[in-house]
Amino acid sequence: MTMTGFLTRIIGDKKEWKAMEARANLLPRDYRIVYNEMKSYMWRFTSGDGMDIVAILREVLDLFEDSAAAGKGVLDVTGPDVAAFCDARLSGATTYMDRSRASLNRGVAAKLAD
Repeated sequence: MTMTGFLTRIIGDKKEWKAMEARANLLPRDYRIVYNEMKSYMWRFTSGDGMDIVAILREVLDLFEDSAAAGKGVLDVTGPDVAAFCDARLSGATTYMDRSRASLNRGVAAKLAD
């Protein structure tokens, strides 16, 4: 990736993130609380540039906006175990834990091959 391409991506990503945050701030109070807690939880597991998590949060934001507009309570959407709701969404993302596991397995395999 060229420097220009890299800068364009960073600036675009920053604009997208700000737009998402503005949308989240318009959610009803209970949805905002859960969204912000989910965001904090999910960022703990991100790896690389974090774009996997941003995509997941964008989908959650879409779901929350639609559900709030339909008059549903946030825990009716997520269920009472919000961590499990998050974990289900993280299942397809490359997380820090995945990278740590792969690194451990490579290290063990390399040492056993010696």
